[in-house]
Amino acid sequence: MAKKLTVVISQSQGKNPAKQQLEESLAMSLLLDGNVEVSLVPHLYDLSADHSGLLFLRSIPGDVILLSWLYPRGARWILDRQGIRGHEGISQLASLSEDSEVDREDDHHERNGNGKPKHEQVGIVLKDLPTRKIYCLDLRDHTDPQVYLKEIQRIANESTLPIVDLVSFIQAQPRAEQIEKYLRPLDILAEQKSATPLSDDDDAPANGEVVRRRWYPVIDYSRCTNCMECIDFCLFGVYGLDTQGLILVEQQDNCKKGCPACSRVCPANAIVFPGHKTPAIAGADGEVGDMKIDLSKLFGAPSAVELAARERDVELVRDGRDAVGLEIGIPRRLKDKPVKPRDELDDLIDSLDALEL
Repeated sequence: MAKKLTVVISQSQGKNPAKQQLEESLAMSLLLDGNVEVSLVPHLYDLSADHSGLLFLRSIPGDVILLSWLYPRGARWILDRQGIRGHEGISQLASLSEDSEVDREDDHHERNGNGKPKHEQVGIVLKDLPTRKIYCLDLRDHTDPQVYLKEIQRIANESTLPIVDLVSFIQAQPRAEQIEKYLRPLDILAEQKSATPLSDDDDAPANGEVVRRRWYPVIDYSRCTNCMECIDFCLFGVYGLDTQGLILVEQQDNCKKGCPACSRVCPANAIVFPGHKTPAIAGADGEVGDMKIDLSKLFGAPSAVELAARERDVELVRDGRDAVGLEIGIPRRLKDKPVKPRDELDDLIDSLDALEL
């Protein structure tokens, strides 16, 4: 018997009533429709590797639609690094959150039929991906649940789900009682309404597992070139190498909360911090580093590399260590950076510097 398409709703952090209402409306409508399997998990970014929500996600054999309060790029690579892998499913929904927050000077990007920039794969090609597709939809884009329901129905109509041996697909064996909690969405929603957060950073989900707010980098391997700039720059032991010499986030919880410095210095814009307020750092389309025309120079603001070094120094000092500035992990990039001939913009900046304002 072929498996149904699975829709997973990753719940928001906190208790925002509008967000909870959208989650509940989607869960109820999908359950009543009966054409897809529906499950809920806590906020995807906050789940530890052994959380039952991730164990359940790893147990899904077929196509998956993930609805989360994250940019799709960040959500996709969180899943991939947790062993929930598949080919990227393309959504036809307009990304309103990106359109409103990100500068769209994307002449160099190929655009899909929806007008959204589509990043060309230039990084590491991951092998042995399952044949299934994973669709990541951003719940911040629309407030009307019908928009998502129509897109889910479209995907369900196009989805071809192979018959898969469930046991052979599961990478980590979840207990029956763990999975059962995530097969009762309405019960979870009802119980969670009465749950009291343990603190500002801790939530108590219905299954009793504490979910804490987390902060760590996520690598987008479609962009990563394995240049090792991040492991040279980070002095907190966050990054490491796998047995094939591929860069990975080895010690997630060594990362310093709120610090996105390694994302700023990554030459491929491949490092995502899904919890950051800046869209390009959080996973939206766009560049994290210096702008094409660096307006910051007009006002004496630091470059992206200088800002990253300052952010790293702050965390080093907090750890009781010495600040290192631009002396460690950055000079190689600066030396290799080609010297561009002067142009009219350079002359304009020089003339502004000469003004006594």
